[in-house]
Amino acid sequence: MLYIKKVFLSTSQTSLHTTLMSKFSIFVILAFFLVTSCQKSIDNTSENVTDATDAPISEEVLKLGEQTYTKVCAACHTEANANLAPAKGLLAGMSPHAILSALNMGKMQVQAEPLSSKEREAVAQYLTNKKLVKVVIPESAYTTFSISEADTQSEFNYSGWGGDMEGSGFRSTAQAGITPENVSSLELQWSFAFPNATVVRSKPAIVGDWLIVGSQFGEVYAMNRHTGKIGWTFQANAAIRGAITYTAEDENLTAYFADYATNTYSLDIKTGELNWKKRAGQHPLSGVTGSVVVHDGIVYVPITSFEIVSTQDPNYECCNSSGGVTALNAKTGVEIWKHKVIAEEAKISGKKENGGSIYGPSGAPVWASPTVDAKRGLLFIGTGENYTAPATNTSDAIQALDLKTGELKWNWQASKNDTWNMGCPDNPNCPTPTGPDVDFGMAPILVYDKVNERDMLVVGQKSGVVHALLPESGEVIWQTRIGKGGALGGIHWGMATDGELVYAANSDNVFALDPSDETISPTPGIYALNLQTGKKVWSVSPPPCDDSTRENCQQSNSAAPTVIPGIVFEGDLNGFVRAYSTKDGSVLWEFDTVKEYETINGQKGNGGSIDGPSPVVADGMLYVNSGYSMFGEMPGNVLLAFKVKNE
Repeated sequence: MLYIKKVFLSTSQTSLHTTLMSKFSIFVILAFFLVTSCQKSIDNTSENVTDATDAPISEEVLKLGEQTYTKVCAACHTEANANLAPAKGLLAGMSPHAILSALNMGKMQVQAEPLSSKEREAVAQYLTNKKLVKVVIPESAYTTFSISEADTQSEFNYSGWGGDMEGSGFRSTAQAGITPENVSSLELQWSFAFPNATVVRSKPAIVGDWLIVGSQFGEVYAMNRHTGKIGWTFQANAAIRGAITYTAEDENLTAYFADYATNTYSLDIKTGELNWKKRAGQHPLSGVTGSVVVHDGIVYVPITSFEIVSTQDPNYECCNSSGGVTALNAKTGVEIWKHKVIAEEAKISGKKENGGSIYGPSGAPVWASPTVDAKRGLLFIGTGENYTAPATNTSDAIQALDLKTGELKWNWQASKNDTWNMGCPDNPNCPTPTGPDVDFGMAPILVYDKVNERDMLVVGQKSGVVHALLPESGEVIWQTRIGKGGALGGIHWGMATDGELVYAANSDNVFALDPSDETISPTPGIYALNLQTGKKVWSVSPPPCDDSTRENCQQSNSAAPTVIPGIVFEGDLNGFVRAYSTKDGSVLWEFDTVKEYETINGQKGNGGSIDGPSPVVADGMLYVNSGYSMFGEMPGNVLLAFKVKNE
């Protein structure tokens, strides 16, 4: 994997931004290429995934791979063209499975259409110099799946992005089974390796004794939460990037989730079998990076758009997509309503330097999960930047929708005129003026203010600002800046609250900061804010680091936190997971996840950067994802389970 080196920091702030946005674009293309998964039917066998090995590849295969690459791929995948497609050196750092998946059903399927399966397999092995083999998961990694009625009502159960409809990220002491007094006794209980993965970002649900979790290549696992052993598996069509949500109704126990390509699934948890599947996206380049929410018989699916990637091609006539939400019947998958963040249709709004047409308005994707306000009958979403001009008042905004109809009830915009896409800064598709890309990447949190006896909506933005709003109107209560902000945060993935304080992870990743105001310094770390006033109570920065201590060290807190009474759990891009005291931010426990693991499923496991969803806490156990290489961070492929020692 190619890493962004610290040498960029020696440039001026403006040129740094230009250089890093170019690098940032390359990494997102690579990420898009990596996570696309091939179409597969349900397969519960132990040999359903290809893997890589360092075993010798035959000369015949290498020759065929080289010929295929030269004929079909080489013209685009060059260093000179690296802003449009990963160069050959980048491809070499990928797994052959990732390349083969992209050729079969991913971004490269159109280009690969003339190729035989033999040619596709050969080029994947030639580029990576790794042989494709079958993953063999030993029988010892499996166990019998069974679940009781009592399991469905367990207080330890966990569902969705924030663990509740309000997205609070909070668990009680009874639910957590971990306290400030015993947290230091946490020890690794088991580890599970997702085959071929370099990114682990799906958040598990807990139902009784079972974790249900997705993966980078679309496998969904039900695994015993005490042992990590597999009860059943299901194969989705593409990467599962969000959390698994479950419902228990009568005798029906159902898991809901969406894949990267907007396919939305309903599974019977008792069997792992498909109830229904529905594509929720309306645009050919629609996608899902957030998590679905299920309430009162409706599945709410957040919709983003990967037209933002297509802008890398100067000949692409950008852009005509909009972010949104699709509401589906939870029992049948039939569409009930859909909401477009940009109500008007895009039309030609200008000409590019190369003569192509520019379309707008466009963009305003919904990257994160919706939040349900059952009392007011509202669904809250955060939106992203416009891809092209004209800018709309619905970008970088919080919107409230009617739960039953999708009607827009109110819209509050945090940042105006943020027009940006991945063609920036030098591609003809880059809009003028160019915005800072400071969208909302987290799910809004609905929380009750006991002092003022009112509900509040709190949400963090990539600008580095935390906002508190009235949920009935969107009126601002308070706003607090905790960081500089930029394309990779500010507040990137989320926050948590215990009803007293709001705990925000501020990324301020030095590789993608907002250059517009040089008077604001980057301040990564964990921040505790007073819920009523927004005033900072305490903050703590991740330990300083550089490449002498760890290659590609990044001093940044980007992942969402989890809070329990007395403790905030949070991971960082340097691969550490820590337990901080809610009183003062002091570290009560920490674990370095960047190491190799002997995994319960017999696969090679290694930890890396921690980003994306928060840890999950239940019944004296802590579950942590480790591995995130989307933007040059440290790759990894493990789910780690920790347990407190028995007294």
